[in-house]
Amino acid sequence: MIPLSILDLAPIVEGGDAAQSFRNSLDLARHAERLGYRRYWLAEHHNMTGVASAATAVLIAHIAGGTSTIRVGAGGIMLPNHAPLVVAEQFGTLATLFPGRIDLGLGRAPGTDPATMMALRRARSGSVDDFPGDVVELLSYFRPAEPGQPVRAVPGAGVEVPVWILGSSLFGAQLAASLGLPFAFASHFAPAMLLPAIELYRSRFQPSEHLATPYVMLGVNVVAADDDATARYLFSSIQQAFANLRRGRPGPLPPPVHDVESLITPFDMLGLRDVFARAVVGGPETVRAGLQALVEETGADELMLATQVHDHDARVRSLEIVMREG
Repeated sequence: MIPLSILDLAPIVEGGDAAQSFRNSLDLARHAERLGYRRYWLAEHHNMTGVASAATAVLIAHIAGGTSTIRVGAGGIMLPNHAPLVVAEQFGTLATLFPGRIDLGLGRAPGTDPATMMALRRARSGSVDDFPGDVVELLSYFRPAEPGQPVRAVPGAGVEVPVWILGSSLFGAQLAASLGLPFAFASHFAPAMLLPAIELYRSRFQPSEHLATPYVMLGVNVVAADDDATARYLFSSIQQAFANLRRGRPGPLPPPVHDVESLITPFDMLGLRDVFARAVVGGPETVRAGLQALVEETGADELMLATQVHDHDARVRSLEIVMREG
């Protein structure tokens, strides 16, 4: 199996709180490090009562400080919400504190609702149309400072911070290709354009100072358990959460149920089948076959696993099964 990594949304479960979420994330990262996962990324979301990773750079510092070898990063920072200089300073600081271990994935979505987006951006336009220029500006702050440079990231200038482009469409694929950056596709929630985006990225990739050849990482929902039935039961939590989100009622991650179809309308289930079309859910043999098939179909260089499970011990167990079967 190709390298495997972890995407953590720092879920707040029903009956839990953010403090518990942070404890669980650190424990999960330590297990991931011990098991041999390559990266542990956290995602920026705002005004979501089921996600505790809003202050993404702060949480990255918490995870990196509690581990020793695994790479820790953002999957991602939603760049339209921030001035590029601020992001460069934050991640320049992280990379100075934890040399050779920090990644920076960049997305162009707000990661929130329109009202919260306005509260975040204040006087900044923060348009998604600014995203390519903002990425280029951010990259410039990581280059060694030149004499007379009026604005520099301190720390940040000359600090090694690998930058990734995150995407769920052809837009991100084209931008990553033109800048010669690694590309992470969000097939864990928007798989529809997976194959066209990968083909576009590889065919138009321009070698750069950052990367000589294309590198594709895929986000994929994975829930592994000792048998298929248990895995499907655990998976019902994220099915409920996505259905609630689509109804405009996001909240903490619900506990699993055996009859999820009784809680979700047939119309909503059709939508969930599209969202989770690439999900791999099952016992050890099912998961092994599913991941191998995905790699063979896409030629992915790395997989980043999103495992939204209500019970923390079951989530840890899922990581153990995947790595053992890989």
